[in-house]
Amino acid sequence: MSPLENFREKEFLDQITILNEISGSKDPEALPGLAALLKEPVGDTSIDYMVVNALNAVLSGNEAKVVEGLGDPHEGYSILCIRVAGEYCLKGTTGPLINLALAEEDLDRLMEILTSLARIGDKSAIPVFRRFLTHEDPFIQSSCIEALGKLGDPESIEEFKRLLTESEADDRFEVCDITTWKAVDALARNESENTISFLVRTLHHKNPTVRRIITDALINVGPFAIPMLLDAFETENTDSKILAANVIGFLRDRAGADGLVAAFDKGQADDPNVRYAVYEALGRIGSMKGIICLVDGLSETDELILMAVIGGLEKHVNPGMIAALTERIAKRDDQASRLAKAVIASRATTIFEHLHGNREVGVLLVDALAESRDPEIVEEFRKVLTGMGGPHAEQDLNRLPVLDKGTSKALAADDSRFMCAMHRAILTDLGFEPSLAVNGEEAYEYIEQGERFEVIITDMNMPVMDGMELVGKIRSTPGMENVPIIMVTTESEASQQGLASKTGVTAFISKPFKAEELKAKILEVTR
Repeated sequence: MSPLENFREKEFLDQITILNEISGSKDPEALPGLAALLKEPVGDTSIDYMVVNALNAVLSGNEAKVVEGLGDPHEGYSILCIRVAGEYCLKGTTGPLINLALAEEDLDRLMEILTSLARIGDKSAIPVFRRFLTHEDPFIQSSCIEALGKLGDPESIEEFKRLLTESEADDRFEVCDITTWKAVDALARNESENTISFLVRTLHHKNPTVRRIITDALINVGPFAIPMLLDAFETENTDSKILAANVIGFLRDRAGADGLVAAFDKGQADDPNVRYAVYEALGRIGSMKGIICLVDGLSETDELILMAVIGGLEKHVNPGMIAALTERIAKRDDQASRLAKAVIASRATTIFEHLHGNREVGVLLVDALAESRDPEIVEEFRKVLTGMGGPHAEQDLNRLPVLDKGTSKALAADDSRFMCAMHRAILTDLGFEPSLAVNGEEAYEYIEQGERFEVIITDMNMPVMDGMELVGKIRSTPGMENVPIIMVTTESEASQQGLASKTGVTAFISKPFKAEELKAKILEVTR
């Protein structure tokens, strides 16, 4: 006897019990009754939902019935069978699903069929995905791109490249559509020299969101991408070098560090923005050659680059490096002052502790600390000095100012912690209380929590959420329509300032910049 006999006449709780039991047992004898209940629902939302779940469970263990149901005239039942085929990767349904796809004219049903075929992952479906690869519906097209990428179809690679290239057209680059995103992912999945080299060449895409997607894809590829990333240093494209260095830094592989040092030695990092990116990457990796290069970087005079050098060395403190720093700061010349300020601004507390033992150097470091107007930084080093103890530390503690937080709030977003540190120093000097974020998503969380700011500074290129997307979200937030937003770009990104202006950016400042230049820009937009 079917467990569903006289089901409609039973009490609600009894119906629930029966359907739960069927879901657990996957009793094939319940299939006709469940199908009938699906086609003619009871009318109670809870019961009808449980009928679908029970039917799903029973079908999952009966591939033949799923194949049979694919051609059922009842729309709901056939769609359920299509979904079950994909959800449970029933390979025996591949052929029937292919036939359905080739004959289907309804876009929604076609999408369901292609989605299930993609989940099953049978290579015999590759010709079907190729057929719809240029479909006018972007969701169907993107579904096919994703499937072909997962299946590793070599014949589709040139089409993926074409899609990514065409996404930079003047009438298209302002929007990152789903097909572009899927094309990047499909190329990265291939992991061949051909596809990864192409992604590296496209790394500085006109659209910041696409740049972020390509960056993430290359990081996911891993060390295999390093030789192709280093090839970017053989070109004259500054932005490609910067982005390639960033990716190499995130990969944290010694081969990448060695390659960056070689590029440095060949004069391929002469641009200050490239040098900054290389130093930051070397700090993340921490190879012996990289540390030697960072020590050589102690002669840099640009304050932001010097912060990247000190910040990189902070993670890899060793006696030789401390000796070199001590010798340089002990000279008490202009460079010694820059180095002392960089140690404080980059919050290099470990380096500070090691250097403080030399009284002459310690005094210069505390001089730089006493000049800071950032209460958070002063408090952090105050704790370090307290922990160190001793007469010199006690004497230096008495020299530190007691600072109040600024009266106005400012927000700065940048994925570089050294750039964030520079923003913090500039904002506190101007009397702001700064909030810092390493990407747009983190920055927007402040706003979602009700924080309001007198000025916002954002980088254009960031992971998770880039500057363009952040600005768009800020401008769509009630009460934030007119807050001044300064976007940090490189010189070569000037062509994209029109797009950023449309999004809602108030003003721009190009890297590399001096602290006084950003201060002037902040004062200009907040008056």
